[in-house]
Amino acid sequence: MTAKPAPLFESYVDGILAALDRGPDRPALVAADGRTVTARALADEVLATAAVLAAHGVRRGDSVAFLTGNRPEAVSARYAVNLLGARAAFLGTGMSAAVQADVAASTGAGALLVDPAGQPAADALLERLPFPTVLTLDALPAPSPTGAPFRTPEPVRAEDDWCLRFTGGTTGTPKGVPMAHGPYRRMLDGLANRLRSDPPPRVLVCTPLAHMAGILADAALLAGGAVVLQHGFDPADVLTALEREHITDLWLLPPLLYGLLDHPAAASTELPALRRLFYGGTAASAARLRRAAELFGPVLHGWYGQTEAGAIAEVGPEEHSVTGPGGRITAGRPVPGVAIEIRDPSGAVLPPDENGEVLVRTPTTMTGYWHRPDLTAEVLQQGWVRTGDVGHLDTAGYLHLVDRLKDMVVVVGGHVYPADVEQVLLSHPAIAQCAAFGTRGADGTEELHVAVVPAAGDRPDGASVRALVTERLGRMYVPNAVHLLDRLPLTEAGKPDRKLLRATLAPTTPGQVCRHQVS
Repeated sequence: MTAKPAPLFESYVDGILAALDRGPDRPALVAADGRTVTARALADEVLATAAVLAAHGVRRGDSVAFLTGNRPEAVSARYAVNLLGARAAFLGTGMSAAVQADVAASTGAGALLVDPAGQPAADALLERLPFPTVLTLDALPAPSPTGAPFRTPEPVRAEDDWCLRFTGGTTGTPKGVPMAHGPYRRMLDGLANRLRSDPPPRVLVCTPLAHMAGILADAALLAGGAVVLQHGFDPADVLTALEREHITDLWLLPPLLYGLLDHPAAASTELPALRRLFYGGTAASAARLRRAAELFGPVLHGWYGQTEAGAIAEVGPEEHSVTGPGGRITAGRPVPGVAIEIRDPSGAVLPPDENGEVLVRTPTTMTGYWHRPDLTAEVLQQGWVRTGDVGHLDTAGYLHLVDRLKDMVVVVGGHVYPADVEQVLLSHPAIAQCAAFGTRGADGTEELHVAVVPAAGDRPDGASVRALVTERLGRMYVPNAVHLLDRLPLTEAGKPDRKLLRATLAPTTPGQVCRHQVS
């Protein structure tokens, strides 16, 4: 009896192409300039781009570097790369040309895809690292209506990488994390099932496609929906698009969510279609989340995860009343298939309500950092990921985060976690946004500083800030200096850039309040 051949693996791109084929005339992508790309046109462009890349020698197992923004052509190009079994290596636009060159060189990418709007950045990169093949998105040939359908030369396998995603680099050189097709397809199927609805989902992308917004876009297309693209986050534009485009789903980091809440039009914007507003990536203010629930309704979904592990926990709209230390809203319960343990420095598992390092085991755990076995050994331990986060599980199974281990500031009297201070400061009526961070003085001792963005028409004074922190947390948590900024600098991933704050805010005398202009 002849054994049956093993079924071919269907990648997430295969799934999206099949979904596009089921409704070829429906809108699939809406560009920032209003241009609409139908499902049929998107599928044709994916296949045409794959043919062009194959003609330039891109094969299964290769890396292709992306220096692209939120354009329809960037979506189709990534799908084309993955359809060939090659991996997409995203170069953050917030990286310097030197860091981009180091990152791209580490991937071995032989091809670079460039957004025409980012040509100056591409030129600076190419001065440092020439690529055999450089393709500009708007110069890719259009699909031929009479051409033969493209066939991939080699099928994609579940263990093949679909992307190389790099950590934010706030603690040093970015680390590459390869992500395999198999786990990604399973995760995306689950997310698409959540989004699938009648009418179909419409996702707004206003943060980089290389991060969480791109994952949400993939799930929307797999679910038969559409994706509305914006070049970046602007609160007025986001509010307008949410209402005009009947957006059902959106991903924002907490600082961006605060920007939305602070916009004058937020209270009057009608959002009857909005079903889910996902947030995560940094600690969120309980007071701000309560305000968001008042404005937008029961649509908030908090996601906790890491590039190295994928999704870890989620808190739904009805669970935002579950709070932990300092009134901070829980990170949620583990998502299906995820195990969480809290361990002490010796590796022993701690009981409920005791703080320790959060370790997780997930279906999407990385196999290791790209070409960095030393770092892999530090983070991966017998299938468990050391997250570097501090927290505890309560008796009901909810995860409560305290902060990052690396963000801990050692001051006279003990250890200070910046998130504790930020949580208190965000309850101050004159403070719209803030970031706490540690600096080292001339004698090597650590100091706690805070950068504050005042609320409109306000200017918090140092005395009231210090009094509030003293009252809520104690004298040990009082910042040495308060820096007033017109806006918080953010990393490429949209998180407060503490590394930049440390480097640019000059040391001050204790208790001083300084105003700085952020360019």
